[in-house]
Amino acid sequence: MAAPFPGTGVPLEEHLARRRRVLDALGDDAMILASGRPRIYSRDTEYRFRPASDFFYLTGFPEPEAVLVLRPAAAAPVTLFVRPRDPKAEVWTGRRAGPEGAVADYGVDAAFPVAELDERLADLIDGARRLHYEPWLDAELDARVRAALGQLRGKERFGRVAPEALVDPGALLHEMRLVKSEAELAVLRRACEITGTGHAAAMRACRPGLHEYQLQNVLESHFLDHGAPAPGFATIVGGGDNACILHYVENTDELRAGEMVLVDGGAEYGGYNGDVTRTYPVDGRFTPAQRSLYDIVLAALETGIEATRPGATIDGIHERTLRVLTEGLVDLGLVEGPVDEALSDRRFERYFMHRTSHWLGMDVHDVGRYRRDGASRPLVPGMVITVEPGLYIPADDESAPSDLRGTGVRLEDDVLVTADGHENLTRAHVPVAPQEVEGLVGRDARR
Repeated sequence: MAAPFPGTGVPLEEHLARRRRVLDALGDDAMILASGRPRIYSRDTEYRFRPASDFFYLTGFPEPEAVLVLRPAAAAPVTLFVRPRDPKAEVWTGRRAGPEGAVADYGVDAAFPVAELDERLADLIDGARRLHYEPWLDAELDARVRAALGQLRGKERFGRVAPEALVDPGALLHEMRLVKSEAELAVLRRACEITGTGHAAAMRACRPGLHEYQLQNVLESHFLDHGAPAPGFATIVGGGDNACILHYVENTDELRAGEMVLVDGGAEYGGYNGDVTRTYPVDGRFTPAQRSLYDIVLAALETGIEATRPGATIDGIHERTLRVLTEGLVDLGLVEGPVDEALSDRRFERYFMHRTSHWLGMDVHDVGRYRRDGASRPLVPGMVITVEPGLYIPADDESAPSDLRGTGVRLEDDVLVTADGHENLTRAHVPVAPQEVEGLVGRDARR
């Protein structure tokens, strides 16, 4: 494999092949994608910039304010508009590729300063049957696209032709992104490895008296130490009943002996993301009640992973894990049986209220349709999903045993669909079996 392409973890050849595939699919159409603009965090301080995923997927170009125009019929079918080189600006905000670098390093057919978009865009899309462009994401770019369309419509008597319709570019791109290539999988495996070993590091560091943010620091520092520039999403570290808040991100409370902590985090590496959740006792030993809940969720996790194979569906995986969870809830007396009635009446929803799986890739909740013709779509090799069952017992649930109240458990692995079944991308890097978890939690403090 060639050296990683600048800005992403996949080689230049991969981006060229993706663009050829899109150009072939466009036919008489045109497509416009933008990288996005820097966003303000506070006053004049910006968030770390990350390009829009569809743009990044086709270009690997990491800079803001860039615009890609694809037009098969044009003299330059792949045209990129970028910020020009500017030594004074680059002193403050970093080096720019400029138009010359965009052609030399990113393999586009032509590149121009982004200020020239207004004068060139109408010519690039002239005669296109449809324009693949998603409006309302960038008001300034919307205005420039409208102006180009207006120019073409105003000169129809001179032979200019404006596209007759706008089309969502995701209809084409998201189906491509849903099935990963071997180059993508190599990067995704590394993202999952860094994610898993980061969770293992957090387990080793965990002990009573730490605060949730300190466990977050262990996880995210591990990501940076291993080449992942940022988490793929806001890290969740929920000790005690904070684990019952699905997207808890305050991460401010102290971790206490006798309670469990739920950690949900993932590394972004080369533009791709891992996504793992582990829940474990803060002091390294499950209580009998905690272990009973944990074992149910673990059984559901293993059932969901085992069900992942070509031809299976995400709905089917969810139904199988849901049955295991509901059986466990009935056994614990948290839900009234029989199991089939508990499922049909959705009695489980107080304790399990989310889905079991989502697509994984350049976005943590990655793109791609979940249903076709009204039915859950069959899985095919190259798709990557999460499997993440959970049970959450609210602290105020007086119908639950007192030793389970305020306890949440979620377990999550990342799973690749293969030709003959599945590959767990994360399990080798972080344990989930209760005995292994107990042996790892707090190990750093015991040295």
